[in-house]
Amino acid sequence: MKVLDTFAGAGGFSLGFEMAGCEIVGAIEIDAWACETFSHNHPEATVIRASIEKLSDEEILEKFQNNKPDIVLGGPPCQGFSICNKNNGDPKDPRNTLFEEFIRVGKVLSPKIMIMENVPNLVKARTASKELVIEIIKKELESLGYFVYSKILEAVDYGVPQIRKRLFVIASEVALNNPFPKPTHAVSVDDLFSVGLEKTPTLWEAISDLPEIEAREGSEVMEYTKEPQNEFQRMLRNGAKKLYNHLAMKHSKRMVERFAAMSWGQSGSDVPEHLKPYKRNSNGVISDKVYDQNNRRMHPNRPCHTIPASFYANFVHPYKNRNFTAREGARIQTFPDTYVFKGKPTVVSHKLLAREGRFDEKYLCQYNQIGNAVPPLLAKAVANNILAQYQQETESCLCMGTI
Repeated sequence: MKVLDTFAGAGGFSLGFEMAGCEIVGAIEIDAWACETFSHNHPEATVIRASIEKLSDEEILEKFQNNKPDIVLGGPPCQGFSICNKNNGDPKDPRNTLFEEFIRVGKVLSPKIMIMENVPNLVKARTASKELVIEIIKKELESLGYFVYSKILEAVDYGVPQIRKRLFVIASEVALNNPFPKPTHAVSVDDLFSVGLEKTPTLWEAISDLPEIEAREGSEVMEYTKEPQNEFQRMLRNGAKKLYNHLAMKHSKRMVERFAAMSWGQSGSDVPEHLKPYKRNSNGVISDKVYDQNNRRMHPNRPCHTIPASFYANFVHPYKNRNFTAREGARIQTFPDTYVFKGKPTVVSHKLLAREGRFDEKYLCQYNQIGNAVPPLLAKAVANNILAQYQQETESCLCMGTI
């Protein structure tokens, strides 16, 4: 099966399908650094850096007519994102968002399968007229002739050391009996519901073999200092000879002291008053607003909390007094160590960059690319199941003479 990834980001969705035996033929992505990452790790793919709504049907067809994808993937930003103008209807209607571009690619290329990934809350979202957004999405895909299925999957059920729920919508040209994969892992394997399942790795089981570095230490390229300590680590090393993107944040002495005052599960709101963050431009006045979700020290013996795009400021290492490195985040997302992230590790706020005209830096940094991605092992589970289901149903239809 050949795969085209739209809204591709760094390529986590694609990587899972590649792990399942698919060929990644292309990607469409607007961000320069994400495109660089995708191209580096999928050198045979045609990577189009463009705003997808500016690509004509003819351009899309021309790029892929000799390498036509069987599967189109995509995570179009539906909820809270609109490309419509003020006079173009309801901005909460997915037909007025970039979802419509995902549909258009399906119309142009007629793939066998289309798979959309998005936030779980999309199942509750309604338009201004109170119509469920997910039902509109299903109807739009059904209008292309597909059988459509949707389900929220939990990443820990598929061996990802991270509590992360994602919505998947599968559109298939043949009806599928079991469109979604059964769990292969469980956080606890001591009850009747987890018989036969493997144990989901903990945070520490995912990252404990990486070089021990403090704040301001590490490098974009470095040597391993330990042997892998479990099968998960061996799998994610993937034969790598060097380690990439393991560079710690340049924390101030005061921030390191703040982190040192935290126990597992605690955040900046739990530290002594004198170590709490200052107000911006206040010349040392302690802020009266400390966000409980910022800089929380993760528990080593549990799966990590959801890795967001800004995880460089969300989580503190379980033992070191610093935030995670990009590589630690990549491990938690289940990217192999051979998957190299391009662009800068972090950037300052996009508002500041725009204000100062620094447009050549207004891209998705390594942390953003990692946090935005579909965990490859979750994508692989979806891919393995859909490929097996599609083959089974296609063979059944052939035997019955219905196709």
